[in-house]
Amino acid sequence: MSEAAEIATITEGMKKALGTGDSGLNATLKFDFEGKGNIYIDGKAKPNTVTNENSPADCTITVALDTFKKMVARELDGTTAFMQGKLKVAGDMSVAMKLGPILAKAAG
Repeated sequence: MSEAAEIATITEGMKKALGTGDSGLNATLKFDFEGKGNIYIDGKAKPNTVTNENSPADCTITVALDTFKKMVARELDGTTAFMQGKLKVAGDMSVAMKLGPILAKAAG
């Protein structure tokens, strides 16, 4: 599967998990897959929306697609990824701290 197809699949999974209600994020969050695509979560919208927009966000998390998949599969903790330099956070760090429950919802 191509990276673009993988990102589209992840986006659809997040839409199903988060787009029908409230993620509790109360902010905007963008996952930047190192220039290969984005997932943008608008946690301010009611219901929350999930798109592939490349819009400014309260918090942007830059991460390789493989690392992100490991995080969703719970093979890698977000804090560990951050400490190892596999995940970079720009913007509001408190939004990034809410990442665990969001990934748990996305994972089903």
